[in-house]
Amino acid sequence: MTSRDRILGRIRAATGTGPATPADVVAAYAALPRPYLSAHHDPAGHDIVALFAERAADYRAVVERVAPSDVPAAITRVLAQRADEAGHVRAEFSAHAAENSAQEPSGDPGVGFVVPEGLAGEWLGAWPESVAQVRDVPELSAARLDELAGVVTGCAVAIAETGTIVLDHGAGQGRRALTLVPDFHLVIVRADQVEPDLAGAFARLDPGRPQTLISGPSATSDIELTRVEGVHGPRTLHVLLAG
Repeated sequence: MTSRDRILGRIRAATGTGPATPADVVAAYAALPRPYLSAHHDPAGHDIVALFAERAADYRAVVERVAPSDVPAAITRVLAQRADEAGHVRAEFSAHAAENSAQEPSGDPGVGFVVPEGLAGEWLGAWPESVAQVRDVPELSAARLDELAGVVTGCAVAIAETGTIVLDHGAGQGRRALTLVPDFHLVIVRADQVEPDLAGAFARLDPGRPQTLISGPSATSDIELTRVEGVHGPRTLHVLLAG
């Protein structure tokens, strides 16, 4: 049977116009020979967590390996530093705006980070007092998200081969806008969430959920091969790899 026959057969089964049923199509697909490797890095012979850290750093993400018990303190340190940097930028912009009689931005940018519902409570136990926790209830506007200093999330799974973090926007991850609009994304990846390759990662995901794949900070080299970061997402991706 040719590929064309298979494709047409599946279409006829799906539309109920052919002899085969959807169950027949599923069974035929499952019976296809798959002699290829499903993974290139066997966890028994490779440190896939170290490989993920290496590959993510290759994409210019900031990667820190921390003990699970040190995650709250690491979050506190990273956010306090980022808030301080954002505060300096805010002060410089305000001075420039006043000097040029421009209207200053609304809100209180530079000191708030979005925290999606369901983020592990133990991770937030040492949250810095000087930094506001901003909740997305009711949903924040894109303008307000753009004013904030960043977002803190967990993830669904990570891929060692490609240094990729996958969000399925479940508990602790928030809707897609939360990780696309703010300029800074702090993501916590547990070591047990790291899969060697794409096949293993997708096997852990629900295909009915939305998925966002993140390989480093947002960047493009479309114009004269010059890398520009922050074009369609955060300019800074900071990964806390717990375990």
